[in-house]
Amino acid sequence: MPTHLVVHNPMGHAPQVSGKALAPRLDTLNGRTVYIVDCRFDDSDILLKTVQAWFSEHMPAVKTVYKPIRNVYTRDDPLTWQEIKEGGDAAIIGVGH
Repeated sequence: MPTHLVVHNPMGHAPQVSGKALAPRLDTLNGRTVYIVDCRFDDSDILLKTVQAWFSEHMPAVKTVYKPIRNVYTRDDPLTWQEIKEGGDAAIIGVGH
């Protein structure tokens, strides 16, 4: 009896991505507000709260704001980005793992 083997190609098709320039560096973070943005990927809150604690211990002159996005990581969150633009000087965006 013949055996049939079905093989699927796991190679996906990556979307087109257009690069964006990085924001200019700040001369210092002292006295500045840094948003620590949680994209709500698996366990990212654990990582980012640890980053926030590091700032508190090592750079107490930096104000940090832990901010989870309003949606899941696959959806844009314009309200959060606007809040950061209006109230922050910098942002760290993390996804965990």
